[in-house]
Amino acid sequence: MAAYQRKKITISILIPFLICILFFTIMVWRKYRSSYDVPVTPPTQRAEGNRPVTLFFTASGVRLAREAREIDPCEDDNSCLKSVLDELLYGPVGEFGETLPEGTAVEAVHIEGNQATVEFNRTFFEAMPSGSSAEMLAVYSVVDTIGANFPRIQKVKIIANGTTEGRLRHLDLSEPLAPDYSLEQIPSSKPDNGSTEATTTRKGTVP
Repeated sequence: MAAYQRKKITISILIPFLICILFFTIMVWRKYRSSYDVPVTPPTQRAEGNRPVTLFFTASGVRLAREAREIDPCEDDNSCLKSVLDELLYGPVGEFGETLPEGTAVEAVHIEGNQATVEFNRTFFEAMPSGSSAEMLAVYSVVDTIGANFPRIQKVKIIANGTTEGRLRHLDLSEPLAPDYSLEQIPSSKPDNGSTEATTTRKGTVP
């Protein structure tokens, strides 16, 4: 009976001891393994490339013509639209002419459904060159630029300083306008390279 009790006491002491040895063995093994594991580097966010856009300027002051451009990546359609219009206001870099009055600035843009609203400063209205042709080229350089770069936008509303009803000397802007590519010049074909679009590319940085 005494031998049985001694054996029971020995086992009760041995079990906690073995548990302690097992615990420290696991801790040492984990530390050894972690020292040899290759740390995992979190994936880096890769910025998207520049966005190609098409701008409409005037050709010989009588028609619209396309010029290719690139803008910096943008977060959403509203910021992209603002960047595209800023490039249009920057002016052409090739052989074409400006369509918008000097000093024109975009105050705000807003896209809702298939319509975009563009708010210019009052210079757009007050400094617009006289003549129906100049007004048409200026307005549709904006509308066609938006339509060409944002296919889901079917109408463009142009306002100034929050005034929703606007009218130039010859052109009524009280209602949204749809793109009209009939104002674009007919591209000249070139037998040497088969090009049918007159463009000049500039890698632009939008301020």
